[in-house]
Parts: sequence; C-alpha cells; structure tokens
Amino acid sequence: MSLIFCSRTDDPDEWRGAFAAIMPDLEFRVWPDVGDEGAVEIALVWDPMQEQLLRFANLRLIASLGAGVDHLLAATTLPPGVPMTRIVDANLTQGMREYVLLQTLYCHRQAPAYLAQQRAADWRPLDQPFCQQRRVGIMGLGVLGAAAAEALQDIGFLVTGWSRRQKELPGVECFAGLSRLDEFLAASEILVCLLPLTPDTEGIINRRTLGALPPGACLINGARGGLVVEADLIAALESGRLGHAVLDVTREEPLPADDALWRAPNITITPHIASITNARSGAELVADNIRRVRAGEALLHTVDPDAGY
Repeated sequence: MSLIFCSRTDDPDEWRGAFAAIMPDLEFRVWPDVGDEGAVEIALVWDPMQEQLLRFANLRLIASLGAGVDHLLAATTLPPGVPMTRIVDANLTQGMREYVLLQTLYCHRQAPAYLAQQRAADWRPLDQPFCQQRRVGIMGLGVLGAAAAEALQDIGFLVTGWSRRQKELPGVECFAGLSRLDEFLAASEILVCLLPLTPDTEGIINRRTLGALPPGACLINGARGGLVVEADLIAALESGRLGHAVLDVTREEPLPADDALWRAPNITITPHIASITNARSGAELVADNIRRVRAGEALLHTVDPDAGY
C-alpha cells in the first residue's frame, strides 16, 4: 500500500518521519513523484488536485491535511465512491481555542486603542465593561466553535452561537438558519467566525451582515477568507461602523504586499496560524483511518461533499 502526499505548506519530511514511526509498512511518496499509480491507495493532501486523483484507479481514501476541505472540494474532481476524511485533532482544537480567547480578550480589553495611545504618548484609561456584560457571538458551532464557546464562557463572557442547523451547547443561546441570523448578529458585540466555507457561506460577512452588528462591534475571522467580502469589510472599518477586525485568513494567501487590507484602519492580520496541524498527532489520526480501510471498518471524521464539510 502506498500513500501520495501533496502540500505546498506542510513539510513532507515531518509527515514521512511520523508515518515511519507508526506505520513502517506504508510506502510514503511525495507529489509529483508518484511511482506506480496502481499501488497508490491513500491520498494525503492539502492543495487542490484538479483531476489528478482520477489517475489512481485503486484509491481507497482521500485524507485532508487539515480540519477544512473547501480547498479540495472547490478545485478537485473526486473519484466516485472514494471516501474523504478530515483532521479532527485535540491539538488543532486547542490551537483555535487559544486563538479565539486571545483575540477576543484583545478586542474586549481595548488593546488596539491602547496601542494607538502608546504611539501618541497618550496616558489615558478607557472605560472598561466587565466580560460578564460583553456578548460574544460565534458563527459555526462544530468542534472548533464549541471549544471556543466553552473557553469564553469559562472566563465569564456571554456567548451566543449561530449555525445553519440547530445546535445545542451548554449555556449558549443557539440560533439557526438565515431567518435568525440578524437577531444573532444584533447581539454580537464581538463576532467570531468559525464557519466552514461552502457555497451557502461564501461571502456571508458582507455589507448587510456587518451592518446588522452593533455599532463599533469587532470581527474575528479564524475560518476561511472566502467567508468575508473584503471590500465591504474595509468600508465598514473606514466608516467606523466596525470597531476592529482580526483576520487570520484572507481570500488570497499569502496576502500580497499591495493588498488594501494591509492599509485598512483598525485591523489586525495574522498569517493563518490560529490552528495548525501537527504532523505527529495528525499522522496518528490518518493512520487510524488507514487501518480501518484495511479492515473494512467505518472511518472517522468523514466528509459529506454535498454539505462541504
């Protein structure tokens, strides 16, 4: 059995070493060094593969290198009947929990304003609400969203959530469907976006939805750049309608040096580092599914291509 690895952002040597330690009988190949196409039964990928996966007639599993699969679904022709899985890893979840908590506190404790005052040599305390008075809304209530909600509740924030389908989380008022989106947004002083990118969520953060937030609200996007209409975001920041935006993701990555987002006011940009797949723990999860493929057992964390996640 052979595995083909394809990613421009992940170190193949790290993954090769991780698999060698736990599954030494697996032949690990790195794209484009395919070798015998008929021996390839596992594809471990991050980059879109266009129609390349169709060349592997004996492919039995497509494993995404991350929690998201939109990068593949948008630009890859999937072989019919071949299951796809994604990484659901405690380390990934913890990374996003930390990032959301960090950036929510960054906005809540008015760090951007204090940094501006520092540059102006302005020693002036600002009025500070208690976190028990601050409503944080989370869009996307999957594994990552639920973990973020728990972390924010633990330190006292009032947390609400929104998803396409109804969810139930302890202590979280959950909204569902487009009919209740504006009601959810109106109560979100800090909006955290952790939605999957699908045809239904593409551009969901736009002029209209930004306008439904309370004046001066903050936006934190740790999910996918395609969720945000960037021109509308810049306009909301320039007008003061939005108080601050934190973007870990953008439509084009890396973000070009001449992109208007770099020059937008009241914005913090990080280079897609909120939650990063670890090769050692990730390989364990993929190896578990490879063993399940060999044994004919049900796979973990399968993807529904029609739903987009």
